[in-house]
Amino acid sequence: MKPAVVIVDMLKDTLEGAHPMPIKELGREIVPAVNRLTGFARERSLPVIFSMDSFVPGDFIFQGKMKNHSIRGTKGAEVTDLLTQAETDYYSPKRRFSAFYKTDIDHTLRLHGADTVALCGIATHWCVLSSAFDALSNDFRVVILEDCCASFSREMHASCLEIYRKNPLYPLLRVMTLEAFLAEVQGP
Repeated sequence: MKPAVVIVDMLKDTLEGAHPMPIKELGREIVPAVNRLTGFARERSLPVIFSMDSFVPGDFIFQGKMKNHSIRGTKGAEVTDLLTQAETDYYSPKRRFSAFYKTDIDHTLRLHGADTVALCGIATHWCVLSSAFDALSNDFRVVILEDCCASFSREMHASCLEIYRKNPLYPLLRVMTLEAFLAEVQGP
């Protein structure tokens, strides 16, 4: 396995913003685990990629309930300062849910020879999951790191992941804890 770490939508607007976001508290709880994961990856020269909502004013997406969130060029669309970042990290803005949709993330992964995408971030049931499906569609193995992801509620997070624990694509799509993933990457 040659993994890359993809952190989805851990942004200032979502985790630090003044407006109430239903995922803010649970998203902040996973910060220490995500920092541990990215530190581990950087020590092993594994790619760390931040996939970030980056909408434009008047975007189609704002015709739904979500309004003026993570506007491109604003501080709110930047990765939260709660996460440790490094000069070697990659930043991949996205206009829709998946980290792959109309971005060059697959090209970046292939440049580094990655065959597996370790996904974390928010929201498990939405952007993380759509990124997982698109990673599979681009022929990458996927590991969803359950204790490095969050949803609008603990129940939503758990029920979403339960669906994929015993999926027909196993081992191409796996749900793992951070500890299990780190142990597997470290090897014997």
